[in-house]
Amino acid sequence: MKITVFTPTYNRGYTIEKLYRSLQQQTFTDFEWLVIDDGSTDTTEELFEKWFEEKNLFVIRYYKVENGGKHRAINKATDLAKGELFFIVDSDDYLVNDALQSIITWEQTLENNESFCGISGNRGKNSSDYIGTTFDGDYVDATSLERTKFNITGDKAEVFYTNILKKYKFDEIAGEKFITEATVWDRMAYDGYKIRWFNKTIYICDYLEDGLTKNMREVFSKNPKGTAVYIKQQIKYYKCNLKARFSYYHLYYEFVKGKLGLNQVAKNLEINTLTLLTAISLVKSKNLLLKKTNL
Repeated sequence: MKITVFTPTYNRGYTIEKLYRSLQQQTFTDFEWLVIDDGSTDTTEELFEKWFEEKNLFVIRYYKVENGGKHRAINKATDLAKGELFFIVDSDDYLVNDALQSIITWEQTLENNESFCGISGNRGKNSSDYIGTTFDGDYVDATSLERTKFNITGDKAEVFYTNILKKYKFDEIAGEKFITEATVWDRMAYDGYKIRWFNKTIYICDYLEDGLTKNMREVFSKNPKGTAVYIKQQIKYYKCNLKARFSYYHLYYEFVKGKLGLNQVAKNLEINTLTLLTAISLVKSKNLLLKKTNL
């Protein structure tokens, strides 16, 4: 099987049918739809029982698990996936009709180049739109850590080789249900894996009020250890100087200060408390000076 379209879902019975119908319209049909229901309490399970009875050119595989967060669902899905390529499509989003065909077409241009972990198209609110910014031309080869350099910003539609993604599991931290996907995407990039970014919108999304993107600050706050993993990776992978490190330390403190004391914040960042206090003081002083300058 060529592609696993993977959807983690939680209480999205009111919107997931839009994705299902878009999969039925795909011009490329050698794929499976692998769904992990992260403990939904709504009508999601009943919907899939109904859809199993419908005639489709693709296989639907549905698993219901105890609520543990999207990253745990991805870890499980990479072990279950039968497709050569692994494409995460969220339950509140959907695909343009030739999305999977575009993926296949662009993947074939890689010519079995082992330096690539996958390919990526654009996301947009419609097929002629794109989220963030993009580059001129048809495609760019770059790691996830080089995105800003090539003007590739905002959420994109990454598709990874399943056998590579299996080697890069998300950290599963007891008591926490979120860690940003960037921790794994950047880890692959740090190891040298590139993505072929192609300039076509294949993935249609709209950020719902109950979605992760709309509530990112609160999500980071509730999952302080996972957030610390991300902050420390950013500092390491982007080879931050002292000024940039202090900015990241302060940012992390702002995320979690309502949940943790100073000593625990410093411990999570693997720095001493004095370094943290210095970072907080310097950034606050800088912000205050900028505020006064702009008056």
